[in-house]
Amino acid sequence: MISRKRAPVPGASQLQSAARRVLSWLPSHTRGDPPVALVYRGPASLPGCPEAVAALLQSSRWGFDVRHVGPDENLPISAEALAGAVLYAQPGGGTLAHGYRQLRRHRDEIRSFVGNGGRYLGFCLGGYLAGATPGFDLLPGDTDQYIASPAATIASKDNTIVEVVWRGRRRTLFFQDGPYFWLRPGSDATIVATYPNGTAAALVAGFGLGRVGVVGPHPEATDDWYTDAGLAVDRLGIDLGLDLVDAVMRS
Repeated sequence: MISRKRAPVPGASQLQSAARRVLSWLPSHTRGDPPVALVYRGPASLPGCPEAVAALLQSSRWGFDVRHVGPDENLPISAEALAGAVLYAQPGGGTLAHGYRQLRRHRDEIRSFVGNGGRYLGFCLGGYLAGATPGFDLLPGDTDQYIASPAATIASKDNTIVEVVWRGRRRTLFFQDGPYFWLRPGSDATIVATYPNGTAAALVAGFGLGRVGVVGPHPEATDDWYTDAGLAVDRLGIDLGLDLVDAVMRS
């Protein structure tokens, strides 16, 4: 049930050209103003997850003005806040059931934002929430636990590392009970990374006029995530996280 269509990796000049095209029509962008990226921080996330996603976005080539949104932030999630942004990012957190209870009231606002041309980035729980059972229903398919998939290489919900193949390159990323993604046959989506059992670990798909990028592992993880969990740090996956940002931002 998985589409394996892959897009070529663009060069810097192509990405800069794409950036100019995207920012020229996204409604929140005006000449001279940096594009706004909203990162959720609240009870549907865990400490460190929103901050890692924000740092990833700030280090990208897109020049984002990154702002946190949530019930205890200066900026709540709302149609008005989303209307001023080009991207909404949902970081990792706890369980899907708890996360969706916290965010289901914003489902229609997020769907409308993406459908009208916005970008959605989901990391781990944020990837689950892009699915439909339950979730924001932004994908041409759905999500499920990688650890429950046939021939999964991990069986525990504990913090660990997982091997993926990201655009043909074998890499190791931080992992904690993240999703895999399945697509309906014929879906217009690009699988960016796969787990060892062939299921999709990261993908980009269209939704209305917008785009959705999701990933099960944590390419945004910083070195302290590994050391705090007693895991060896071979190579951080920040470059892969930036690749996902580029893929979801391209028009």
